[in-house]
Amino acid sequence: MSEGSVIPAAREAAGPVPGVRMTGISKAYGSTVANDRVDFELLPGEIHVLLGENGAGKTTLMGILFGMVRPDAGEVRLGGETVSFSSPEDALERGVGMVHQHFMLVQDFNVAENVVLGSVSPLDLMLRRAEIERRVSEAAERFEMDIDPSARIRDLPIDTQQRVEILKLLYRGARIVILDEPTSSLGPAQIEALFAGLKQLREAGHSIVMVTHKLGEVMELADRVTVLKDGRNATTVARGEFDERSLAKAMTGRELPELPAKSGGEIGREPLLRVDDLVVHSGARLHAVHGVSFDLHPGEILGIAGVEGNGQRELLDALAGVLEIESGTVEIGGRDVTGASPKGLREAGLSIIHEDRQGWGLVLDMSLAENLGLADVAAGIASRHGFLRRRGLKSRARGLLEEYDVRPANPDALALSLSGGNQQKVVLARELASDPQVLIAANPVSGLDVGAADYVHRRLLSVREHGRAVLLISHDLDELLQLSDRIIVLHRGRILYLAPVHEVSIDVLSMAMAGSAPSPVADGVPASAPVERG
Repeated sequence: MSEGSVIPAAREAAGPVPGVRMTGISKAYGSTVANDRVDFELLPGEIHVLLGENGAGKTTLMGILFGMVRPDAGEVRLGGETVSFSSPEDALERGVGMVHQHFMLVQDFNVAENVVLGSVSPLDLMLRRAEIERRVSEAAERFEMDIDPSARIRDLPIDTQQRVEILKLLYRGARIVILDEPTSSLGPAQIEALFAGLKQLREAGHSIVMVTHKLGEVMELADRVTVLKDGRNATTVARGEFDERSLAKAMTGRELPELPAKSGGEIGREPLLRVDDLVVHSGARLHAVHGVSFDLHPGEILGIAGVEGNGQRELLDALAGVLEIESGTVEIGGRDVTGASPKGLREAGLSIIHEDRQGWGLVLDMSLAENLGLADVAAGIASRHGFLRRRGLKSRARGLLEEYDVRPANPDALALSLSGGNQQKVVLARELASDPQVLIAANPVSGLDVGAADYVHRRLLSVREHGRAVLLISHDLDELLQLSDRIIVLHRGRILYLAPVHEVSIDVLSMAMAGSAPSPVADGVPASAPVERG
């Protein structure tokens, strides 16, 4: 069996990187126009950022370039040649690859198996595993990626899994790499490493398209930026011709005012949320949350930082009443709610904006009126004699949709028909309508454009200004520093660092998230000592 037949896709890219020119690209889904005569150009050896509000057509445009979507009209030229990709595999054969926001890796396979998956037969993989792992290892070294080809995907941190996705494309000869929201789950040190890798690829002649909502990342990486608005070209500008404010205005069509100044929580008053020595197991029966204690006071936003997989999700689910608490206590307003059901927690004054708004926050095939009334139905106040009071649900929904500027403000519209930003507004409207004592918001602007994110942030600040408390769990350190009064860093299920936000910096938080606790921490507690409640 020849070397090429063992791993036919493992090859060195030959020749110069081709440029990409997309002209007059149009794509509609029924009456919804995703792309309307869009032009996009990618030069050899550049990092080109694609910006736009949710629903602006970015994903559709990149889906067309990667062969996932067939355009209704327009032309795609690769290196001067007109191409029409019928599938992602077809695009990859021509050197175009894409890393999706949600990775497409087989968790039970090892790195080498994932890298060659689909390019070798199961028989080759079984008979020549050692050779395949060696080739993958050589490819990782060639692209300066520290990856063990024999490691199981499920055992790897999120940033290493992302590198596996990129290696998989490079191994198969991709010279054009599309990255969709690549930093959404990464910590600062991981983002820095990713950016260093992308710059190396650019220096080696690769072309990169990055879809992101984070304007700071644009300023650091982009050689050029293309902004889409309502499915059309808004502008394309080169480095030196843009700043964060001008890009935000191009995306939203308006100037975004500064967020109001923070007033600070009432630390002297009794906390609205008290968590004491909380222990929560993960599915593997390991301590995902181990001995976590903190207080959350009226008029305060307490931020929770940490690299994904360090206990944030389990803390959220335990406080939401959907994951069993092994030991420890939770109090809301002085009332012990340890082990309470989601309904009981809501009655005690807790509302939650879950990080998975489509899986947990909404029922996508239900109407907006039904989604807004879910809590009322569960509480029995939206029905009479076992029948829903649909007229009342619609009337209340109409008012909330207008108050929270949901578009369209149609109670009968299905949740799945809305953009991500408008879906999040529906979740906000439902969760804040009950005037909760405590609001838990987990990655509340993940995947949202700058305008929608600004709206969500203002709503969170309004909750605090009304004397309520917000627990903000986020991967975005800029968001945490901008909104929080105090910040906790979780590392391996424990609180490694706790301090008022005015005493910390990105560098300090990055150290803590990487497992190196800065010293001193808040209230004079040394890094080596247990962190007490605020």
